[in-house]
Amino acid sequence: MLQAVSNALRIAEVRTKILFTIGMLFIYRLIAHIPVPHTNAAGIGKVLEGNQLLGILNLFSGGALQNFSIAAMGVYPYITASIIVQLLQPLIPALEEWSKEGEQGRNKINRLQYYITVPLALLQAYGQTVSLARATSSGGQGLFESGFNFSLFSSHDFLPTITILLSMAAGTMILVWMGELIDERGIGNGLSMIIFGGIVARLFATITQFFTTGSASVSVIGLVAFSIILLLTLFAIVVVQEGVRRIPVQYMRRMKGNKVYGGQNTHIPLKVNMAGMIPLIFAQSILLFPGVVASYFCNTDPSAKGIGNTIACGIYNTFSPQARNGNVVYSLLLFLMVVGFTYFYTVVLFAQQNLPQSLQNNGGFIPGIRPGKATEVYLGKVLNRITLAGALFLGVIAVLPYLTAGLTGIANVGLSATALLIVVGVAVDTMRQLESQLLMRNYEGYITK
Repeated sequence: MLQAVSNALRIAEVRTKILFTIGMLFIYRLIAHIPVPHTNAAGIGKVLEGNQLLGILNLFSGGALQNFSIAAMGVYPYITASIIVQLLQPLIPALEEWSKEGEQGRNKINRLQYYITVPLALLQAYGQTVSLARATSSGGQGLFESGFNFSLFSSHDFLPTITILLSMAAGTMILVWMGELIDERGIGNGLSMIIFGGIVARLFATITQFFTTGSASVSVIGLVAFSIILLLTLFAIVVVQEGVRRIPVQYMRRMKGNKVYGGQNTHIPLKVNMAGMIPLIFAQSILLFPGVVASYFCNTDPSAKGIGNTIACGIYNTFSPQARNGNVVYSLLLFLMVVGFTYFYTVVLFAQQNLPQSLQNNGGFIPGIRPGKATEVYLGKVLNRITLAGALFLGVIAVLPYLTAGLTGIANVGLSATALLIVVGVAVDTMRQLESQLLMRNYEGYITK
């Protein structure tokens, strides 16, 4: 591997791409420390420890939310816009037509995603700021400068409020633009690399904090068990993420003039985990939302009474993993929702590819299966079987932090399901891109056969 790294750095084009990607990630980390105007980030760290939803957003932003910088939302609004557009393609004929128009259609879809990202970023900036303001004020430290109240309906505070919202939305769009630059001039998927850089930066800080403050209360056996579980999890993620079911395909020979086309044998690679990390994001966001809202209305004082307070505390204890008796219920619901969303999103992605129709139009067929409807039914059955393995795997990964905490006594050290999937997935994808660059120039790659 060291020889492969040396070979990659020896090639001027590949070296330029690697240095450009590293430079973009360095600029991103600088942006993550530029504070939002009229705000004070002191005290946000304690709030994030008790709020799982904001903790996820802080993870995606690489700790920028804890600093309350202009990059506090990361690229999450753009990811949300992309998911919305993907889900709407089968429902809106115009979007479905764009998806079949090649490069021009993809440019139209990308432009639409940018347009949707801006209002989503403004909306998320408002909700995120209000949530943090309430949490920090209840903790004794305010989020804003003295004399300023975050409000869109006050003539005195309107312009500063707009400044905060525009600053946060602009930070998101800058990160999206940097991701596009990495796609064009760097190595790897740009947005994935931005998220990857933030998670890795945050992970090092979290591990350092654990060994300086939290490791004293953990036994040696717990640390060994945690390390073994972590290594096995990383190995399993690589195996499942790279696992595919190859469906053999043959193409009929066709004569055009004096030339013969087709006749070759190939395969369709159906991935075991076609949905990636999207089901985890869906399930965690939806499942955490009721508990976060209920926490604002739940008064844990024993003297507090009222049916409203009882309902709010009941919802909070059910949907919040850190609350009393909430861990088991939350873990079970999270597992079931991840499995369900995995099937749902896989079906959506598979339907958009329209593989049976594409095979039939190009003269391809699966041996022993008639083209058309029979091929669609066959591929659907195969997809359901392999998706079951991928869905159960994602469900286990989703609840793994809670299982690990119960077995080893180690919790909140960055063993996030989404973080592990992103880090491993981006690392493997980047290695494969470098591999292709080396093989094009007859160098031995990272992955030996």
